[in-house]
Amino acid sequence: MDEEQKQENKEQQNTKEAAEENKKEKIDEKAQESKPEKTQEEKDREAEKKVLRILSKDIEGGMTLYSGLTKIKGISWSMSNAICKKLGLDKKRKIGTLTEEEIKKITDFVKENPDIPKHLKNRRKDFETGENTHLIGSDLELKQEFDVKRLKNIKSYRGYRHVAGLPTRGQRTRSNFRKNRSKGAGIKKKR
Repeated sequence: MDEEQKQENKEQQNTKEAAEENKKEKIDEKAQESKPEKTQEEKDREAEKKVLRILSKDIEGGMTLYSGLTKIKGISWSMSNAICKKLGLDKKRKIGTLTEEEIKKITDFVKENPDIPKHLKNRRKDFETGENTHLIGSDLELKQEFDVKRLKNIKSYRGYRHVAGLPTRGQRTRSNFRKNRSKGAGIKKKR
């Protein structure tokens, strides 16, 4: 009798386990059926939450490609437009939807910039090399600093204006560029 009861218990356990597995399978099937494929709007919302790093600059995923590229120091609106056109990317596309390959394409294109017209480049006729190049980020800042130092060292007019903290491009300084040095003749001091 003990053996018969053991067999019956085993059969009951097997039927219970089989029933539980069937329930799990049905639940999985329902879950798969109830989850429709994500719409474009949902994908865009997920992309907005991302933050991508392009050319050592963090850019929010919700921005369009056209405006997001301008957040990188050294890329203007016209340069951003040229990048989008040359690489065949949609300007209105969200940055969060870019793939790794597309990001690599953008970085390689900006660093090499072979097909960009020279009027879009920010370093035309470089003083040392004479080439037209396009600098980005910290490279651009360093070159600008070195240019200002060179102007100061050779004691050119622009160099003197940089030293004095005045505008170097011929603007008049009567009302602008005042920098709070001293009050005017007709103004009384506060007591």
